[in-house]
Amino acid sequence: MSEIIATLKKDYIYNLMIKDKRQDGRGFKDFRELKLETNVISKAEGSAKVTLGNTQVLVGVKLQTGTPFPDSQDEGVIITNLELNPIASPEFEPGPPREDAIEMARVVDRGIRESGAIDIKKLCITVGESVWIVFIDVHILNNDGNIIDASCLAAIAALMTTMVPNEQQGLGENVPLAMKEMPVGITLAKIGSKLMVDPSLDEEAVCETKLTIVSSSDGSVAGMQKMGPVPLTEAELFEAIDMAIEKAAEIRGLYLEGLAKSE
Repeated sequence: MSEIIATLKKDYIYNLMIKDKRQDGRGFKDFRELKLETNVISKAEGSAKVTLGNTQVLVGVKLQTGTPFPDSQDEGVIITNLELNPIASPEFEPGPPREDAIEMARVVDRGIRESGAIDIKKLCITVGESVWIVFIDVHILNNDGNIIDASCLAAIAALMTTMVPNEQQGLGENVPLAMKEMPVGITLAKIGSKLMVDPSLDEEAVCETKLTIVSSSDGSVAGMQKMGPVPLTEAELFEAIDMAIEKAAEIRGLYLEGLAKSE
């Protein structure tokens, strides 16, 4: 019975695509309602919660001192973890990190690193001996599709509200984490011949391919991750990049630029 329902839903979504429509009435370039809250975890150095439609993601940032890597002795360390909590979806089970959770954590991490979002040299305490390690913990509270974009936005917002706990280590006053960039991740799904941003859970279930593009403030691409077996044509790839950069600029202006001014 469940297979019949799934097939009917897939056919319904496909038929809507032919008419240039989506299941929830959005246009192909429209996000669902998006809400960003910051400083939601009192014991974290920084935190943020993103609600995207019914998808909910919580990010907490903690800092602790440690030793630098041998090949970057004057730079801090960034570690990103993503947890698919069982309460978020019946498909998420307790246990070791799933392969898709590891993949999504890498997308979030890569966007932060490759965009140069954090000034990691300012995380150095003593060259070759001591640096700050930044732990970014992403928790998926509810999955209704497109958890990567929600995770990327929550992570960068949490970092933008992070205070470096210098006082704990006798290093002077606490200071804001030095940020240089505001990367934004945008995921597009391909269903039939159509590309659309912010796929819902139903759209993800029927799409042939998803592509996440993380871009910086200047429109440069900081990271890209494709999921799914169906290839994109060159024209589709460039269309996806243009759509992602345009939407990222919109979200950055609405949510992150104001946050940066208030910090």
